[in-house]
Amino acid sequence: MPLLLDLTPLRVSPEYRRLYAGFTFSNIGSQMATVTIGLQVYDLTRSTAAVGLVGLFALVPLVGLGLYGGSLADHHDRRVVALAAQSASWLTSALCALQAFAGNTNVWVLYALVAMWNGSFAVASPSRTSIYPRILETRLLPAANALSVFAMNASLTVGPLLAGFLVDWGGFRTAYALDAVVTTAALWGLWRLRSLPPEPHGDASAATRPGLRSVLDGFRFLGTRPNVRMTFVADIVAMLLAQPRVLFPAAGAVIFGGGAKTVGALSAAAAVGGIVAMAFSGRLGHVRRQGAAILVSIVGWGCAIAGFGVAMLASGGTLTQEQALWAGLGCMAVAGASDSVSAVFRTTILQAATPDHLRGRLQGVFIVVVAGGPRLGELAGGLATKVLGEGRTAVVGGLLCVAAIGVLARLQPGFVRYDSHHPTP
Repeated sequence: MPLLLDLTPLRVSPEYRRLYAGFTFSNIGSQMATVTIGLQVYDLTRSTAAVGLVGLFALVPLVGLGLYGGSLADHHDRRVVALAAQSASWLTSALCALQAFAGNTNVWVLYALVAMWNGSFAVASPSRTSIYPRILETRLLPAANALSVFAMNASLTVGPLLAGFLVDWGGFRTAYALDAVVTTAALWGLWRLRSLPPEPHGDASAATRPGLRSVLDGFRFLGTRPNVRMTFVADIVAMLLAQPRVLFPAAGAVIFGGGAKTVGALSAAAAVGGIVAMAFSGRLGHVRRQGAAILVSIVGWGCAIAGFGVAMLASGGTLTQEQALWAGLGCMAVAGASDSVSAVFRTTILQAATPDHLRGRLQGVFIVVVAGGPRLGELAGGLATKVLGEGRTAVVGGLLCVAAIGVLARLQPGFVRYDSHHPTP
């Protein structure tokens, strides 16, 4: 039984290899921009709640355009849809750099750019994810998902660290400018891809035009698939109740000290945990009880976030700032490993249970949950700090996450028994 990361998809498919390389570089830039925007908002406002509002301005376009973007991917050439949306993402990166070079001090400009970038991402992501089952054999999808999670965590490591370094060294404009440069890599991968028009299918929903009715077809399909539906519900619980990213600017500025570098290190720690987990992910393809594995992974996430809150509360008291920071970094590494394992199984269940003519729409729902859930969690966490403070917000959120997963396991025993050898969607 293999232990290390399975590289077979990269070896057998040049198209996948180009897409993988392009989006890996692009994701590094995106993570740089995400951290930099949070730092710039906090620099302008000195308010964690204001940083939390970034989540709100990201959530609305993610929900609306993520669902519609999935419909576009099912009814048009997926290469064309992804290329157009990725071009809009590059334009947003360029505008972020422009506002920084112009010396912008208006936080609403940043909120508008966040909305624009998340709208383009919401259209591009369902197309991109639904491309992979068209260019790879089904047996290679778990390995491809593990590779994607590995690359994302590498981006989450390199991007935030680069952002922290570049903001301290050259200011916000330097970090934004580098993001605009590396984002072009994704355009290259998509440009080299062959045409991927919709496959013919006898289902009536396949003939529906993009729009509300088409989106509803995807939700109707989801409504009949309880195990697929639970992958969404479990992830929403984790992201809504225990999302720590909104706490990082205050942790760096006040609680642990270190400023932008600490913010980058906390983000990177979660990614390092994910990288280690995926480096030894060879056995994940042999796990049969994938639903139970998702729930156990999310419990691990909740416990780790609660531990991160304890580290913040202990900083400057029971522990020195340096000791508390190392404890917090360790907790974030465990959280990242747990989230990465969960992501592999959630994506695999979704891909295995969804026919191609609906895959874009279900991936649209998936991206709304995966990308929109954390934004909503950031908003909730930012508001909770007004009452509880940063440390207690993390502790309470993590414990509530664990309790909620326990309730879901009792309410959905079929998901706990889900068998990948005999899948029941």
